[in-house]
Amino acid sequence: MTKLGRLYGLGIGPGDPELLTLKAHRILTTVPVIAYPSLENGKVLARAIVADFISPDQIEIPIPLPFSVQRSSQPYYDIGAEKIAEHLSQGKDVAVLCLGDPMLYGTFMYIFNRLSGRFSIEVIPGISSVMASAAMLGVPITYRNDVFTILPATLEADILRDRLSVADAAAIMKLGRHFAKVYQILADLGLLQRALYIERATWKNQAIIPITEVDHNSVTYWSLILVPSQNLPK
Repeated sequence: MTKLGRLYGLGIGPGDPELLTLKAHRILTTVPVIAYPSLENGKVLARAIVADFISPDQIEIPIPLPFSVQRSSQPYYDIGAEKIAEHLSQGKDVAVLCLGDPMLYGTFMYIFNRLSGRFSIEVIPGISSVMASAAMLGVPITYRNDVFTILPATLEADILRDRLSVADAAAIMKLGRHFAKVYQILADLGLLQRALYIERATWKNQAIIPITEVDHNSVTYWSLILVPSQNLPK
């Protein structure tokens, strides 16, 4: 009976290849198969970040995913998971590349949910865009007993407003076309002066822009607003 391969959820960090952990690098350079999401426009961001570490001998499994809100990703994850399962069933280890951390809004979670129980799985944590953004902005996020809230901008406005109104500190992810909504909520709550905006944290084309100067129509999905705590320790 063929020994089953092991599935790795490989956190590759926020974008700077030098932020790849030693363990992630070891696994990435030794597994026979790697898988990664591929958008409909052909972009393969996760692979591009670690391209210099990938060998021509490794088998690659692109997982096409739709990025339009009108289309469901479920069948694409189903197909991707079964392609990965084929290799695992043949005894080949597979590493799924995931931006940031695999278990924080990571695409790997959907593969994990489909294959856990069938195969041995190990998750390799990575530096999330939230932590990277705080480092690039040069601001502490929380102090002492502060509660830190991470919010997707895709939430309904009323929910975002309620959560932000009681947050000691917050990060708002997945901005893109939702930026104008978030901006207005921050203004309504008197949080604009504390809010910090960053695009593509740690990438070569990283940009830190005063939030009042951001073009609402050109905000990328790969952007984040950080509202750090104002409860400074005495």
